Amino acid sequence: MDKLDKIFDSFVCNNLFKNKSVLQSNFNPQNIAHRDEQIELIASILAPVLRAEKVSNLFVYGKTGTGKTLSIQHVGNKMTSRLKELGEDHLKFVYINCKLKKVADTEYRILAQIIHELGGTVPSTGLPTDQVYLRFIELIDDKKQMIILVLDEIDQAVKKISDNFIYSLTRLNTELKKAQISIIGISNSLTFMDNLDPRVRSSLGEEELVFPPYNALQLQDILRERAQSAFKENVLDEGTIAKCAAYAAREHGDARRALDLLRVAGEIAERENSKRITLEHIDHANNKIERDKMLDIIESEPKQFQLVLYSIMAIENEKKNKGGIFTGEVYNSYQEICTKTRNEVLTQRRVSDILAEFDMLGIINTHVISKGRHGRMREIKLMLAPNIKQRAKEILEKALHS
Repeated sequence: MDKLDKIFDSFVCNNLFKNKSVLQSNFNPQNIAHRDEQIELIASILAPVLRAEKVSNLFVYGKTGTGKTLSIQHVGNKMTSRLKELGEDHLKFVYINCKLKKVADTEYRILAQIIHELGGTVPSTGLPTDQVYLRFIELIDDKKQMIILVLDEIDQAVKKISDNFIYSLTRLNTELKKAQISIIGISNSLTFMDNLDPRVRSSLGEEELVFPPYNALQLQDILRERAQSAFKENVLDEGTIAKCAAYAAREHGDARRALDLLRVAGEIAERENSKRITLEHIDHANNKIERDKMLDIIESEPKQFQLVLYSIMAIENEKKNKGGIFTGEVYNSYQEICTKTRNEVLTQRRVSDILAEFDMLGIINTHVISKGRHGRMREIKLMLAPNIKQRAKEILEKALHS
């Protein structure tokens, strides 16, 4: 028997999972723990749709993994089922994930995706955007119906495009004779609405709902419920669920993070041919997720963000960790790299905004130091772990030369 056969046999014989999909992010549970209040409020806001009445636009926000999308989809599925039982088909519930690059990087592509979800077709490129709006209106306005359009991670689309497209969508009802559209915006950013055009803010935020983070005890309830369906009996060591919950509670009460931790710990235990999932497997999973999360952020950020990060890495490499990195140096390095790669050079203020975002994401750490008569300067420390720096550099070089 060769080594591969041994690996395959160990996985076949030692399966700790009963149903791994229960721990994956696309799983829709029947019961959403600790979100009754929010679900009931969403249902009461959307309920007039059952009488074919337009409902207010709704803006939902809260940190990642607080149950926003699950709760909206849960209410949408219940409403669609209820209308089906009544023999009605006047509701179309359309979900768009604005974080997906090929869906939400232009206004045209968002509209094309909405049209596709509603059963229509439009070329992926080539038409003027106003023609695509006309196609959309023609598609939905042939009968009396209600369209509830869910734009998940709406802040990502606004960052890539602008807030004009939201305003255009909210104004479409004035052009419709039979159909009506209501928009549900979902965002992980608590300050997203503050930066919108006042007209957009008032039209999108007719109703607002905040999802608070889960605490460690609530996360334990969620994990226990899922673990019963996900794992075989008696494979979890005592304290593993509490440790997962504690890690995730530290990350702003992120249930998705907690579930990922438990799933990855199970996968690591299987790879090691362990009969049980231990506290050490949870620690190992946490380190792996931290590394993967940071690389995902670096890969998915817009090109200008990648240029600024590459500039910081270039300076750190030059200095060989001797001496601090200052914002002025970053801007000079950034300008040089933009020139070499033929990219637009942003203003120093815009680069400062990007650095502030890096600080918030934990990619860098900044602090102000006094230079006496020479004033104050911001010093930057790159916070990427040594084991991911090389991979991050490869991702950036590939992106900047593509």
